[in-house]
Amino acid sequence: MAFNHNDHYHRLLLRQVPSTAQRGLDVGCGTGLFARRLAARGLDVDAVDPSEEVIAAAPAIDGVRFVQADITAMPLPKGHYDFISCLASLHHMPFGTVSGLREALAPGGVLAVLGCYRESTWSDHLVSAAAVPVNAAARLALSGRRATSPVQAPVATASMTLDEVRSQAADLLPGAGIRRLLFWRYLLVHRN
Repeated sequence: MAFNHNDHYHRLLLRQVPSTAQRGLDVGCGTGLFARRLAARGLDVDAVDPSEEVIAAAPAIDGVRFVQADITAMPLPKGHYDFISCLASLHHMPFGTVSGLREALAPGGVLAVLGCYRESTWSDHLVSAAAVPVNAAARLALSGRRATSPVQAPVATASMTLDEVRSQAADLLPGAGIRRLLFWRYLLVHRN
């Protein structure tokens, strides 16, 4: 389908990139659309995904190094990245992975997570109900367009509620801002 919830939020995520950013890490990069957008802004990007299939399908581009790896086992250089993104990938791994990502941030660096959460409260269900007709309209409006890639990254169901994400982020990413977004996502932003 042409309408992708993660792609819809690319502009919001790009607004989180520090103006002086030079080095980026895109965790769970899939076929690299967001990594390419970071490179277009002048960042040198390491794009990491555990799926060999999606990395193989990622088109080569200057400024992006695609790596097939499990980020939870990958050694990351401390204080190296000016911007780290996780687009619908954090729920595929232990939430504690953010500690290693935080340590990999350079001073002034930003970790931006576009995350998925498990609905558990009346407000979760209310936002979900509001998203359904908007989602249907967006899919209909874009129905004539082709999908961005024929290869799709693996999908997992989120196990953590938004309250659980907030609680763990308070411990592991003090000062991080978290806000619920319309299309079954949240935005977490941590500035080092």
